[in-house]
Amino acid sequence: MIKHKLDLILNTLDEMFPDAYCELVHHNEFELLVAVMLSAQTTDQSVNKLTKTLFEKYKGPKDFAEAPLAQIEKDIKTIGLYRNKAKSLHNMSIQLLEQFNGEVPHTIEELTTLPGVGKKTANVVVSVAFGQPAFAVDTHVERISKRLGFAKWDDSVLTVEKKLMKAIPKERWIKGHHQFIFFGRYFCKATNPTCYECPLYDICKEPKRKAIKTKHMNEN
Repeated sequence: MIKHKLDLILNTLDEMFPDAYCELVHHNEFELLVAVMLSAQTTDQSVNKLTKTLFEKYKGPKDFAEAPLAQIEKDIKTIGLYRNKAKSLHNMSIQLLEQFNGEVPHTIEELTTLPGVGKKTANVVVSVAFGQPAFAVDTHVERISKRLGFAKWDDSVLTVEKKLMKAIPKERWIKGHHQFIFFGRYFCKATNPTCYECPLYDICKEPKRKAIKTKHMNEN
């Protein structure tokens, strides 16, 4: 990506979301890991509503490991894919106790050996919990990356991640990840994006979305 275009994007995101942060409520590394695992195909708001009481009952991996799977399913039933997530939480906690003495590992390589923990989840944990540079690609980040020209429309999530890390300075990865999420979650949404107010409209790569601003201008 051309430097002046990259600078425009990063400076714009700094102006729009200078204090972007992880919105999953947690008090330690394990709670963060659980919250990220629960957040797959579910809103952070739904996860936070659930974990407010869940973390009062399950205070660590031992509680998840010893609880009957059916009970975990019942306790997280308010969110999508709860059966698969319950199984992953149960098995992840068992392995965490057996292989890591109940402590959340600090590396992506170790984290991704845990059941239900993929690259995106591991990236979030190492960056948010341990301050290690990483650029997790969720649906918001993927969408924004392709609309702003960091990646091609048919690029895989892994390819998007690699291209973002190549284009954006390493010291900006953690901050940039949260800003991309805020931009996608609150402004450049999947449906009904605020194209007519977007300061990055001129570099948008999605014709269907660009047409929204033209239509809005013609109507006004």
